[in-house]
Amino acid sequence: MKSDCIFCGIVKGKVPAEMVWQNHDYACFMDKYPMNQGHVLVVPKKHYKFLFDMPLPAVGKLFEHTAKIANAICKVLKPDGVNIGQSNGEIASQSVFHVHVHIIPRFNGDAKEGFWPQRKNFTLKQLNDLAGQIAETI
Repeated sequence: MKSDCIFCGIVKGKVPAEMVWQNHDYACFMDKYPMNQGHVLVVPKKHYKFLFDMPLPAVGKLFEHTAKIANAICKVLKPDGVNIGQSNGEIASQSVFHVHVHIIPRFNGDAKEGFWPQRKNFTLKQLNDLAGQIAETI
């Protein structure tokens, strides 16, 4: 764990987040500024800066949990598609240097200009309610 890492703070319970699911090694929580409703992050609890810093079995588990959570999101929101993204390095758009996977539900017409929808603001209650709905389907 790194003391200055926001995701380490979340998994330690020192930074609030709307948790969807977690076990001993991984956590899944709502993105605070989602591209769409249901945008979730999956992170290893152990701090790794980049995906290629992780042992291969841990990478496999990360994506196993990502698939499980994506399936639950699809059951709840019934999106038209889903982006699953993972970036390594500033040039690749990584802004938090703790490995994380984005699960972004996509809906027809959600990106008015370009490929990515604009980030949105939801209330903590909205994020918490949706986290609960997703958690119930896991």
